[in-house]
Amino acid sequence: MPDRGGGPTGPRMRVGRPSRRVRTLLMTLGVLAVLAMAFVMFAGFWTDWLWYRSVHYSSVFTTTLWTKIGLFFVFGLLMAAAVGFNIWLAHRLRPPLSAMSMEQQSLDRYRMGIAPYKRWLLVGIVSVVGLIAGASASGQWRTWLMWVNGVPFHQKDPQFHLDVSFYAFDLPWYRFLLGFGFAAAVLSLIAAALTHYLYGGLRVTSPGARATAAATGHLSVLLGIFVALKAVAYWLDRYGLAVKSSDFKATGNWTGLRYVDANAYLPAKTILFCIAVICALLFFATLWRRTWQLPVIGFGLMVLSAILIGGLYPAIVQKFQVQPNEQAKEAPYVEKNLKATREAYGIDGTDVKDYPGSSDTKDKAKLRDDADTAASIRLMDPNVVSPTFQQLQQVRNYYGFPSNLDVDRYSKDGKDQDTVIGLRELNLAGIPKSNWINDHFRYTHGYGAVAAKGTTADSEGRPVFTEYNLPSRGDLGEYQQQIYYGEKTTQYSIVGGPQKEIDYSDDSGEKTTSYKGKSGISLSSPVNRAAYAVAFGEPQILYSGAIGEGSRILYNRTPKERVEAVAPWLTIDGDAYPAIVNHKIQWIVDAYTTTNGYPYASRTTLGDTTADSLTAANNQRAVVAQQNQVNYIRNSVKATVDAYTGEVKLYQWDTKDPVLKTWMKAFPNTVRAKDSISPDLMAHLRYPQDLFKVQRELLTRYHVKDAQTFLSGSEVWQVPDDPSNNSGSAVPPYYLSMKLPGETSQAFSLTTTMTPNGRDNLAAFMSVDAEAGTPDYGKISILKLPTGKTVDGPKRVQSQFNSEPSIAESISLLERGDSKVEYGNLLTVPLDGGLLYVEPVYVRGGDLKYPLLRKVLVTYGGSTAFESTLDQALNKVFGAESSTQPPPDENTTKPPTSSNPTVQAALDDAQKAFDQGQEALKKGDWPAYGEAQKDLEDALKKAEDAQNKADKAGSGGSGADKSTDKGSDKSGDKKSSPSGSPSSSPSSDKSS
Repeated sequence: MPDRGGGPTGPRMRVGRPSRRVRTLLMTLGVLAVLAMAFVMFAGFWTDWLWYRSVHYSSVFTTTLWTKIGLFFVFGLLMAAAVGFNIWLAHRLRPPLSAMSMEQQSLDRYRMGIAPYKRWLLVGIVSVVGLIAGASASGQWRTWLMWVNGVPFHQKDPQFHLDVSFYAFDLPWYRFLLGFGFAAAVLSLIAAALTHYLYGGLRVTSPGARATAAATGHLSVLLGIFVALKAVAYWLDRYGLAVKSSDFKATGNWTGLRYVDANAYLPAKTILFCIAVICALLFFATLWRRTWQLPVIGFGLMVLSAILIGGLYPAIVQKFQVQPNEQAKEAPYVEKNLKATREAYGIDGTDVKDYPGSSDTKDKAKLRDDADTAASIRLMDPNVVSPTFQQLQQVRNYYGFPSNLDVDRYSKDGKDQDTVIGLRELNLAGIPKSNWINDHFRYTHGYGAVAAKGTTADSEGRPVFTEYNLPSRGDLGEYQQQIYYGEKTTQYSIVGGPQKEIDYSDDSGEKTTSYKGKSGISLSSPVNRAAYAVAFGEPQILYSGAIGEGSRILYNRTPKERVEAVAPWLTIDGDAYPAIVNHKIQWIVDAYTTTNGYPYASRTTLGDTTADSLTAANNQRAVVAQQNQVNYIRNSVKATVDAYTGEVKLYQWDTKDPVLKTWMKAFPNTVRAKDSISPDLMAHLRYPQDLFKVQRELLTRYHVKDAQTFLSGSEVWQVPDDPSNNSGSAVPPYYLSMKLPGETSQAFSLTTTMTPNGRDNLAAFMSVDAEAGTPDYGKISILKLPTGKTVDGPKRVQSQFNSEPSIAESISLLERGDSKVEYGNLLTVPLDGGLLYVEPVYVRGGDLKYPLLRKVLVTYGGSTAFESTLDQALNKVFGAESSTQPPPDENTTKPPTSSNPTVQAALDDAQKAFDQGQEALKKGDWPAYGEAQKDLEDALKKAEDAQNKADKAGSGGSGADKSTDKGSDKSGDKKSSPSGSPSSSPSSDKSS
């Protein structure tokens, strides 16, 4: 039908056109702007593709890209087609004539104005709507891939008896389709109504009928579709009750059906579904009846039913049936929640045993011997001694260690040793002169690992290093020491080209190198250089002469970044840790598969659950979560990142996890089989901290299996705050080789304590076997303390330490002057029915910029000791000496003897001063101790001078040991001996 014209007209105003030169210039600038925008978009796409190809995970990029593109076009076109068709149909159904009223005269102007541009306007509207819908749909690529590749869990929910995969994989996709359908129906309805109004099919103030028959039928069908979708929503809501989260006063966060859900909401949703279907049919019937009377009545009935049946009736059931007898009504549903939650978080096999909390053994000597075998007590706290590593093993200012080191196991002479390890990573803040060449070409990598025994310190309280110096040497053997990928390596580097890199420095000067690995992306191509110049906002990449044949750019260099990029469907643990594996430094990253669609399993917030006193101070240790709210988690993947090549390998760890199997179908050949893990790598895998923290938080409530006890809340525990600092955050779990009651040998474990809710006494000790590759790996054990007996928890133990008069006095003396006392990890060890607490005490003071182990706090059975060594503290606590410990090495605590009379006399004086110092130390007489240390230093200096004279007399001065002259390197940093002690002079042992 032709559009009616009309309305006032008048003479047109002549507008001056710009000159041809100006038009050409504007067109040229426009084309250049479009090309520039296109190249910026191309640069982002191209650099991403190059990076994924360089790490050999191009299939992840292509699968994700094509999925997003497919969803974008399919749902964008569907939305555009739906809206465009209804606009076209409304225009086609417009009436040929309409009453000449003021309303229609006003609309004539708009009709006349858009008449020449109708097609373009229609294209513009549907294009905008399609783009928005397509962009929204492309963000659902994970939902699509999980739905199309989903595998069964082979577990059914207790209410509807459907496989869990329906809730985890199918229901989210159905909800997306439903939401898309609602959006399409509403937008089509709005677009059709506006078109009908513009062309007279709908009238607001005009005389006569308010709508034409064609408009009535058209809009009624759209309303019928909307109501039909609402019926589908009611039906899906029935299943959604199984994964619905709500607040439950008795338990807090709750997921799944409760009594009111099963007996009020579920039948209400079914009734509302039936009403909505009838209402939709009434709307469709207007195609024949041409009246809205019945549909409007039906719609009103549906709204009233939703209020009464869906809202008021459940409230009545809750008020008059549930609340008077809540525990009895809710108990069957609580049991379902208990079972599902324990299964979803992998805590259903937790072994809970009663533990007395005190020892009845009278044989103190036996207890003392048992203390030596109960655990390898770690005195080197990895969260405290990083500055010590930094001071003693940094060597150059452009190296650095993470603020929190890691604990691992390394074998020495066939015996496993708990080891504190850190990598000497690149620290750009410490380079001598910062500029573009130095930052990105010269200083490109760190160098070497540094490791120390976790259970001992030297005579000065420093770590006993088992891997040390630069280049690193020690017990770890030969390995590739350059570190191009690490936790602190956050900038890009350009390597392998004409510009040489600084490898490391020694007494003979700087050593240079050129990267030989195949990692990174080649910059030989001008297109690549231009793309990276745009992507990184650095034009020098395009024209710098430092880039040439063989130059490669390295970026995305932290282990967590690389694993998250190649497996965007995984949630990454907050703590990647290094290990020497097959003569290479490998970063080991734990990764999780999660879902929030496990029926009846309570949800948890990963960011909150995994937070502790360490994550509060170090964001690098925070969990990287794709889905923050989850109710199912598995450590299904172990990943490694090579510190030199950046190669990423994903290994299947949980072979039964259906979520991982689903993603492996979606991204085939990206995850390697579990049996491809080498024995050398297996020896360094461990139970992940973030998973353990999630499980311990759940076990504060879900350690009980009885619904009545769970509802009463009498057995609720909490994770205590870290007593060693004032952060107010949860105590972190600690790795420790220990032996649980009933076991015959120590196992590498992850441990924590729990206290009753709102109290500071101990409720339970929780541990998990963290030794990968063993039959008991992942077995969670809880030693439950008696509820009627008060056993001191960590906070009380720390308070006792601080309030003991003799200890408080000693602490006060240690804090004299500029000194500062720092408490290490408070370790808890079950021992013969009781609990042994051990806490290392460090002192950072004077000119020292790093903490040294000075004292050890130990308590057991109400007896407390504060001594210089762990053995001394244990001897004092138990009143007996160990029969299993070897005698101390005299050379580490006393000056040596000599056959030279002059030297021997000086050493005798040193021995006397040493004994006097030890006696003063025991009495707490610090002035006398300081005087004795001065005398000891003087005596050792005399011995050194006398020995040097004797050496020169015997060798003519040519055979003297020149190693004692190497006091410091060019930067002034002290070199370190294998024990961590500066090797400049024997007087360095003056504090022994």
